[in-house]
Amino acid sequence: MGLKSVIRKPDGQIEISFNYEKDIVRRIKSISGSRWIPERKVWCLPGNKDTLELITSMFGQKSLDTLVKDSLEKAYIDSEAKRLRDEIRIRGFSNKTIKSYTLHFKRYALHNSDYLQFNLEKVKEYLLHLRDVKECSVSYLTQSISALKFYYCQYKRIPKMNFYIEFPRKEKKLPNVLSKTEINKILSVVTNLKHRAMLMLTYSAGLRVSEVVSLKINDIDSDRKVIHIRQSKDHKDRITLLSDKALTELRKYYKQYRPKKWLFPGADPNKHLSVRSIQKVFSEACKKAGIEKEATIHWLRHSFATHLLESGVDLRYIQELLGHQSSKTTEIYTHVSSSSLSKIKNPLDDIIG
Repeated sequence: MGLKSVIRKPDGQIEISFNYEKDIVRRIKSISGSRWIPERKVWCLPGNKDTLELITSMFGQKSLDTLVKDSLEKAYIDSEAKRLRDEIRIRGFSNKTIKSYTLHFKRYALHNSDYLQFNLEKVKEYLLHLRDVKECSVSYLTQSISALKFYYCQYKRIPKMNFYIEFPRKEKKLPNVLSKTEINKILSVVTNLKHRAMLMLTYSAGLRVSEVVSLKINDIDSDRKVIHIRQSKDHKDRITLLSDKALTELRKYYKQYRPKKWLFPGADPNKHLSVRSIQKVFSEACKKAGIEKEATIHWLRHSFATHLLESGVDLRYIQELLGHQSSKTTEIYTHVSSSSLSKIKNPLDDIIG
């Protein structure tokens, strides 16, 4: 029969879920004190001997033992993940890193039940499983290695020299770029003032999406025509450009919406808009504008850097505006800039004439 889960709560009660069968529901209802919880789609039962005997008679001891064991293991993993999360938070890592490391740890723990004991071969076996079976990307493998290295070396305190796993070679991918015409098309179809202001700021200042949603009112310096980006990636502050056109749009938006703290608040005015919300806005704008490329909002940041480079702005200034720690990161935009390529005459044009 279709038993899905059995969980014993701290107060001793049992929560059970199963595939619907009329006879099973009838027998569950016959248990004194049973109640259906529609929000979680589970039955809550008194945690006594009679209840356990009835569940066993309906679903079998083997399936019950397996589910209880799985529930306990998951509870242990969740508990260890919480302690790991607290350790990462204490060390001042970003929320994005906290979430990433915690999820990667939990996935490994579910794969290897003996995760509390460091075993280099089992870690390598898991990484090969991700690469060959799950076909995960290089960046995913890199994140997984970083997370497990933190767990074992920083949290469990094993010597770093014991965790000798090299990071995979980085994929050499060029940044995706939209043309100025394409960006103009996208912005022209956005009529909502808030959405338009967000997208204009993202492109005109070369912002990461997390930076856009985290902006506060006082981060906009209209006198100096700059935007203050505070404690972004690598816990760095920086300033970037504030476009005249974007400022005009911001003033229209501010006059109508009157935000208090966050420049772009969410449904709850005490919280900023979610990253997912602005990603959805951009995606819908691309469809409406007829952009056939599978563009993401991060392409606006790439496009900002590329268009500056093509207009003759020094690479060092672009590095500062983007907040890149290394100039090598910024140099990749020279590979997608069309300004230099346009000066080269193709030999085919000479041949055909």
